[in-house]
Amino acid sequence: MNEKRKIYTSFHDIPPREYMYFPKGTIEVSKPGAFSRLEIKHLVISMFILTLAFAFALTPFNLRLGFNLYNLPYGLILSFIAITTAFFFHEMSHKFMAQKYGLWAEYRMFPQGLLIAFILGLLSGFVFAAPGAVMFQGGARNYETGRIAMAGPMANIIIALITLPLYVFVFYETEFLGTITGFICYINAFLAVFNLLPFGPLDGTKIIRWNATVWIIMLILSITVFMVTISNTIFVY
Repeated sequence: MNEKRKIYTSFHDIPPREYMYFPKGTIEVSKPGAFSRLEIKHLVISMFILTLAFAFALTPFNLRLGFNLYNLPYGLILSFIAITTAFFFHEMSHKFMAQKYGLWAEYRMFPQGLLIAFILGLLSGFVFAAPGAVMFQGGARNYETGRIAMAGPMANIIIALITLPLYVFVFYETEFLGTITGFICYINAFLAVFNLLPFGPLDGTKIIRWNATVWIIMLILSITVFMVTISNTIFVY
């Protein structure tokens, strides 16, 4: 008797409280693009906390003067744009690809990871975020798992490739638009490179198991875009 395998895609691989991540009983596969109320709630909370965390990271804290509240709204705008284009599109690409293969797939936040991200952004000006991941279940085959893993960083690479020429050739000397396009490109390129690392539960490990050639091409492309981005003055803040 063949058992359906549970497949987790997350920084923390096996969720600490499984009932938070998978519904009990028989799992009904939703139509591509469908969201549950719980998933929407987890997405909204994750994006809200990550936006605050990155905004505070972009607004350094001074023990004597406190936060630079004048720059905080600007940081919130940049952070929200970065979270939407990088985090949201990354996770939704995983989700839609999994649904394409007839799997149950929903995003679930990782509360401890969100708390750590917020504290780091608030106090250190550095954010390491493990906010959660798209969980999918339904007996995915190896190539399906690889393509689901590939979808996230590929979305980031595409966004970085679109915004890079806009930043370098169009908005480079325009402070506001140059800052936005440069920041979008930088965050997406960085997230792609990070998730393609072949360690632990990151996307790179799953892609290599499926097709090492695809992984090498994606890694080279993402590193190239990232290096080109940081070789310019990324953004003025």
